[in-house]
Amino acid sequence: MVFHSEYADVPVVSLPIHEAVLGRAAEFGDAPALIDGAGELSLTYAQVDAFHRRVAAGLAEAGVRKGDVLALHSPNTVLFPVAFYAATRAGASVTTVHPLSTPEEFAKQLRDSSARWIVTVSPLLPAARAAAGHAGGIEEIFLCDTGEDCRSLQSFLASTAPVPDIAIDPDEDVAALPYSSGTTGVPKGVMLTHTSIATNLAQLDPFVPMGPGDRILAVLPFFHIYGLTALMNAPLRHGATVVVLPRFELDQFLTAIEKHRINGLYVAPPIVLALAKHPAVADHDLSSLEYIVSAAAPLDASLAEACSARLKLPPVRQAYGMTELSPGTHVVPLSAVNPPPGAVGKLLPSTEMRILSLDDPSKDAEPGAEGEVAIRGPQVMKGYLGRPDATAAMIDADGWVHTGDIGRVDGNGWLFVVDRVKELIKYKGFQVAPAELEALLLTHEGIADAAVIGVEDEDGTEIPKAFVVRQPNAAELSAEDVMAYVAGKVSPYKKVRRVEFVDGVPRAASGKILRRELRDRA
Repeated sequence: MVFHSEYADVPVVSLPIHEAVLGRAAEFGDAPALIDGAGELSLTYAQVDAFHRRVAAGLAEAGVRKGDVLALHSPNTVLFPVAFYAATRAGASVTTVHPLSTPEEFAKQLRDSSARWIVTVSPLLPAARAAAGHAGGIEEIFLCDTGEDCRSLQSFLASTAPVPDIAIDPDEDVAALPYSSGTTGVPKGVMLTHTSIATNLAQLDPFVPMGPGDRILAVLPFFHIYGLTALMNAPLRHGATVVVLPRFELDQFLTAIEKHRINGLYVAPPIVLALAKHPAVADHDLSSLEYIVSAAAPLDASLAEACSARLKLPPVRQAYGMTELSPGTHVVPLSAVNPPPGAVGKLLPSTEMRILSLDDPSKDAEPGAEGEVAIRGPQVMKGYLGRPDATAAMIDADGWVHTGDIGRVDGNGWLFVVDRVKELIKYKGFQVAPAELEALLLTHEGIADAAVIGVEDEDGTEIPKAFVVRQPNAAELSAEDVMAYVAGKVSPYKKVRRVEFVDGVPRAASGKILRRELRDRA
């Protein structure tokens, strides 16, 4: 059975993303577009529009050409959107990079994406330079802020070069190249076209309306597709004000809500947990809040209820999607009255869904039964960069994306995601690929074999747990040794947080790790 949205289809938006988002900037003029929630800097819509054009001219003058890839390596700042739209206007694709990536991880992404340019911030410049040295092929590193050794984007504001007028094919040209592990495996470049991102923004309009006067707090990272869509592209497209924070620190977060009278929050479950339970919440006036949307990882229904009750808000809305889907496919509408607890939403316009049988994926599951969620629509990625086999494994011949998530649909069209076929671990909304950690563990001379799964900690957060087989001569190897070894080589969110030593890793005859057996014993 093919499920269709109950909402009217939306036209495909075949526009460059900078035009799709900033096309009304002149209309919003002097209204505040971006405010530094941790500082003093703010930009109006007129300034964002003018600045991104000047920076695009400076990038083009520096040598950025259509088809180039620019790596944007930065925490959230008010200049992150300027850098993003300037790069796309200059004809480049933007690969967003986790600011806490190690130089080795960063270099892998630079090599895989064939990036030629980097935009970073001065505190991260040493890591960016090291990555560029490892990867090779980088033409120049620019800074979002000021520095002594690199040109800054601000210096381009004085450029007299012409604004580039690039012929962009929105349906084919890649605007954003975030990296995702998909349903399993190592991170891969997800080719999101201008059209797929712009159309997904239009699909979201009936669910989370924004406009002038709305104030959205951008605490989730812009480099993540959720932040890029919900906290940058969507509000700037409609004239809302985005208050930008570089990271989640509870006191700063609560102070920003109070000071800037934030009315809309787009968060991940760990922030919902803090809002529901942390005593510091009581010390701040959060009465401006009108709604909360949670996505990027499953949200426990009782936790959502506790948060709503404490803040005297309507039920916390959930949303569902994945990087490969630009990213949204389901949202619980703000207008919904008493949506069922635990539902992740209803289908966006122009989106189709099937629930595939777990026993025979070529067939649909019985009505109301659990099965793998498959999606088809204009927001589907173009494919994985340079990986046609991985693309074919993800998107079948009829255009259905096999998400790897297990869900069911009730009689009213609400989707509930109940489990994951895929092996990916979601730590606080960030993707952690078990295969990547396993490969790293096996480089330790004291480890004979290893497997990694996600388990829940005391707060219900999914964390990586390693099952480790010691080498015969490594009897003294401790859990702390293993965790420290991994921590020294990966980004903080990828760290192994629990270790159990075992005599052997359960495997199928094919050699595939039997993770379900490990979950049963975890």
